[in-house]
Amino acid sequence: MGPLSGVKIVEFTGIGPAPMASMMLADMGATIIRIDRTGPADLGVPMAEQFDFTKRSRAVIGLDLKKPESIQLALRLIDGADALIEGFRPGVMERLGLGPDVCLKRNPKLAFGRVTGWGQEGPLALAAGHDLNYIALTGALHAIGRKGQKPTPPLNLVGDYGGGALYLVTGLLAAIISARATGVGQVVDAAMVDGALSLMTPIYAMKAGGRLSAPRGENQLDSGSYFYETYECSDGQFISIASIEAKFHAELLQRLEIDPATMPAQRDQAKWPDVKARLTALFKTRTRDGWCHVLEGTDVCFAPVLSMDEAHAHPHNIARAAFIDVGGMRQPAPAPRFGTTKLDHPKAPGAVDPRETLKAWGLSSGELAALPL
Repeated sequence: MGPLSGVKIVEFTGIGPAPMASMMLADMGATIIRIDRTGPADLGVPMAEQFDFTKRSRAVIGLDLKKPESIQLALRLIDGADALIEGFRPGVMERLGLGPDVCLKRNPKLAFGRVTGWGQEGPLALAAGHDLNYIALTGALHAIGRKGQKPTPPLNLVGDYGGGALYLVTGLLAAIISARATGVGQVVDAAMVDGALSLMTPIYAMKAGGRLSAPRGENQLDSGSYFYETYECSDGQFISIASIEAKFHAELLQRLEIDPATMPAQRDQAKWPDVKARLTALFKTRTRDGWCHVLEGTDVCFAPVLSMDEAHAHPHNIARAAFIDVGGMRQPAPAPRFGTTKLDHPKAPGAVDPRETLKAWGLSSGELAALPL
């Protein structure tokens, strides 16, 4: 059932953070109905439904929101919801007649979740953008990359999913808890640029404290140091080393049979390139599996760099059932895990009967029969 069993959410279809946030909430037991467009839409990269994993575990209905009767049905669903999720540009919901003023007047306890790139106001609020643009404005993108190279896009994990979806989920849960305590709902403005900047808080702290003072690619955590780095092995595969603390660094040297007397001080930044060259040569003397035999499971802070095709087969991921089968598709399991409330197994996109979900909102059999389901 999940800890969010009984929570009802209306989701307006979107890309990136909105469906990811909805997937997480559905995985935790919330009942969600997604309102899809009925006509063609240019939403990100087109993908067949069975491969769109973030759309799992919720019902879908198609509504033409240009029609008054569709707006009325949407409002009726919102009337019975704890929360709403939308990822349109600012002003779109208002033009549809589904803005916060309308919805909160009808449902004063509603948590009205809005996720955008730039936020609901500001000079860039109405401009188009994507993850890469949002993190570029925060300092995050500038800090990611190797020495002498241009900034490296970190997939779309930092803006869309870290700064967008996770902050939307956090904000909605806080707003739902507040509404249950006070009877007053509110708008949650989850801007990816805000969330990504919030994620950068400890990195800005490092900069303020002088721990992030060198150019990109020359600091401890950005590939500058030899003890927080990836290394190629003799078979062309890679391993990761993160021996930051002195005791872990000491174990790294011991496991690699390196005499500490032949090493400079760990924090001697000027000597990092020399040590990195030494370790680069050393790690190329064995295969990735060979280094796993020596280092995995120790306090070196080590892991092999696995491809997405390999990750599901690692013993640790197998032991934790980190991957599951949903509709014949292997995909990551729900997270986080709960000690008391067991999560239901996710359902494949399109596998949830919208009639059953709509009954939870109180629609009659006659009303359901009239809908194009």
